Amino acid sequence: MASTTYPSCTGNVVSERLEVLFAELAELAGQRNAIDARIVEIAAEMEHDGLWGSTGARSVAALVAWKLGSSSTTAHTITTVAGRLQEFPQCAAGMREGRLSLDQVGVIAAGAGQGSDAHYAELAGNASVNQLRTAVKLEPRPDPDRRAPQPSIIKTTDGPLTCWRIKLAGPAAATFDAALQSHHDALIADWKRDHPDSADGAEGAAAAASGPAPPLPTTLDAFTRLVEAGWDSDVAARPHGQRTTVVVHLDVAARIAALHLGPLLGDDDRRYLTCDATCEVWFERHGQVIGAGRETRLINRRLRRALEHRDRCCVVPGCGATRGLHAHHIQHWEDGGPTDLTNLVLVCPYHHRLHHRGVITITGPAHNLVITDSAGRPLSDASLARPPTTPPPAVAPSPGPSGERADWWWYQPFQPQPPPTTN
Repeated sequence: MASTTYPSCTGNVVSERLEVLFAELAELAGQRNAIDARIVEIAAEMEHDGLWGSTGARSVAALVAWKLGSSSTTAHTITTVAGRLQEFPQCAAGMREGRLSLDQVGVIAAGAGQGSDAHYAELAGNASVNQLRTAVKLEPRPDPDRRAPQPSIIKTTDGPLTCWRIKLAGPAAATFDAALQSHHDALIADWKRDHPDSADGAEGAAAAASGPAPPLPTTLDAFTRLVEAGWDSDVAARPHGQRTTVVVHLDVAARIAALHLGPLLGDDDRRYLTCDATCEVWFERHGQVIGAGRETRLINRRLRRALEHRDRCCVVPGCGATRGLHAHHIQHWEDGGPTDLTNLVLVCPYHHRLHHRGVITITGPAHNLVITDSAGRPLSDASLARPPTTPPPAVAPSPGPSGERADWWWYQPFQPQPPPTTN
């Protein structure tokens, strides 16, 4: 497409420049909507015919995210529309014609009821994504979902800090509150014993000379004490009779340390942890940890940690799973393969089963893996994006939503029709 040239005029230059830019945006938006419509049709075809099963991807959404280089959110939107493509032919036609965007139709496909295609196809012509989301929520539900929220625990990491979100039901929450309060009270009692508020005579002089007292224990301190108490009570039941270990990888020569599967440590934290710590010595040869060779098929704890530190996730391109991984012998142990790092890789259970069924193959040493599908095509981390060789779709420019504020007082939500009677 030719580069945009701005008109030379002495009038309202800003307004005229915006008009030119908006015209180009409308043209590009229409072409993008038509292209997204074709991507949705391709995803629907792969889903319907089961063509994605031989690619090594875990799902159509994972395949789309991998091959298009898109986010998982965009890939799930594409597969959501693809799954209901037959139910919304008018909305799909709006995408093909460049009038409706993928996000607009994605909101409709994710929550709209059956038979609402014509209603939302007309509404989406002027409504934004947020307005469509509100309209779908206003739609009456004949069978509301009354399931109680499920307990959950979620971990998120933001830079140097980690956040845990814990949702518990009533009895479990009460038990957790009581345990946390008990440990908090114990910490407060210990603090008061060590730092009495009213010290007289020699005790008061000694307390004043020792400097200001540390701050009162917080709920976070109580939570840490609760975790440590659980470790101590469970010490006899652990396989090696020791507490849970926080593993740190340390390069003695370079003086660089990192948490196992975690971030690098600062100099202060590294010195603190190495000042009083139990060490595991890993023997290396040419920078590689020496494994168990042919002595055993099982991967011991040390070798497993070295394997996790190297691979971090499933080695199959496009997967990225990090939990529940299996240690796989590239050359099978029964075929003479050693239990060493050079012959071990991490794979998720799904791809582990696919490999042993012959759907994908994993060959080569660990540092130079070659993974192919059932047709012998190498799997790669790269997306399928390339410079286009065909002209863009010939569709009308899409001006997008009108931008008007929605007056929901006068809006008539879609009313699901009752099923026909068989009398």
